[in-house]
Amino acid sequence: MKELLTSQGIQPELKEAFIKLLDNSPQQTKVAFVTTAAYGDYANPTWLEVYKKQLRDFDIQQIEDLDIRGENQEDLEKTISDKDIIFVNGGNTFFLLKYVKETGFDKVIKDHINKGKLYVGISAGSYIACPTIEQSHWKHQDRNDFGVTDLTALNFVPFLITAHFTEEQREAVEEGVRTTKYPVVALSDSQAILVKDNSIKVIGGGKREFYNDFKETE
Repeated sequence: MKELLTSQGIQPELKEAFIKLLDNSPQQTKVAFVTTAAYGDYANPTWLEVYKKQLRDFDIQQIEDLDIRGENQEDLEKTISDKDIIFVNGGNTFFLLKYVKETGFDKVIKDHINKGKLYVGISAGSYIACPTIEQSHWKHQDRNDFGVTDLTALNFVPFLITAHFTEEQREAVEEGVRTTKYPVVALSDSQAILVKDNSIKVIGGGKREFYNDFKETE
């Protein structure tokens, strides 16, 4: 299993770690670029181009947009089967989880991640890798306008992530932490969690913000 769970994409502090996760040369690397979460908050999320540029800066050019809404497992399998990276963008976490479950994307993606494909998450894309998205209910996070009641997520990792952490958000994060049984790591926008096999490590610049006995492993 290989995952790079980011707050704000592949920032300069994360570039070296990202390159080491690639199985092929950047020119040969194919990406399924999952846009769905962005449409939960924006009609025309042009900011997704920022994250495509991050990939193109590595000379990764084979990037296929994938909005999973309206797809089925068979079609998702066809799209993902030849990709090296499943890159799940940010936006509204509730909106994303709704379609992850409705389309069977959860089942398709687990099979590919277990086979060693690289999962990269940004914010909401990182949240759904957790056991639940309950952190999305915390004060500084998303609105659930989509009728999502089951917050169970993909459970790729045994902890919760809260993204875009700043000192101004500390009180809201610490209040949320008291409501959960899970370990929590708060990521600034220059940080990510690198998961490789049994290793879990926070990478990037800045202070580490760990709660509820979150522990890195080697």
